[in-house]
Amino acid sequence: MQLALLASTFATVFLAELGDKTQLAIVSISGTSSRPGAVFAGSACALVLASLVGAGAGGSLSSVIPTDALQLAAAAGFLILGTRLIVLSRQGENSPATVAQAVSPDAAGEAADTPAP
Repeated sequence: MQLALLASTFATVFLAELGDKTQLAIVSISGTSSRPGAVFAGSACALVLASLVGAGAGGSLSSVIPTDALQLAAAAGFLILGTRLIVLSRQGENSPATVAQAVSPDAAGEAADTPAP
């Protein structure tokens, strides 16, 4: 393993993640939960899986789909997610189930079924 590549990747991802939507979502979920360890474990697993998918796909996806189309799809996804979060926050519902519903409508039922500690 190349230590320089590992260090530069770590630094890039660490700095990019500070204060972004992922960290804000984690703060929001953790603030409404009495189990920050579970929030950390879930978010860490999600970040590892997302990074694995990104590293695995690498440049192969961009050789099949034009870069502009990928960027447009990503932008549309962020716009839809952001709009849903804004609409739900204006309704005054900031529970973990609401945040989960904004991110994944299927996850809302699971979060709502989870008993509060």
